[in-house]
Amino acid sequence: MASQQGLQERRRQRLRFQLRRKSGGRPRLSVFRSSKHIHAQIIDDAQGRTLASASTLEKTLRDAGKTGADVSAATVIGKLIAERGVAAGVKTVVFDRGSYLYHGRVKALAEAAREGGLSF
Repeated sequence: MASQQGLQERRRQRLRFQLRRKSGGRPRLSVFRSSKHIHAQIIDDAQGRTLASASTLEKTLRDAGKTGADVSAATVIGKLIAERGVAAGVKTVVFDRGSYLYHGRVKALAEAAREGGLSF
């Protein structure tokens, strides 16, 4: 029987392969979540650069007393990454959820990024 970690790795590789085929040169909005925090980056794979990033580890969010392990924090990060992406000149991205299911914090981040001005 396959381990949970092995299944996540297979899912991650399958999604990245599909994203590479369908991206059409658009930057990638990559999401990473841990048990305590959530991170988002807009990455230009053609140049190998990070165009914008946001995380619950940033000082302004830590000082506000918010934890990064809930949907409200993911919503704040989604709005923040959209704001920074639009400021960097990015309007359309490809959403890379990694090995995470589109549910809970990942879904909240994606919806907030759409509301903030990113389209995917």
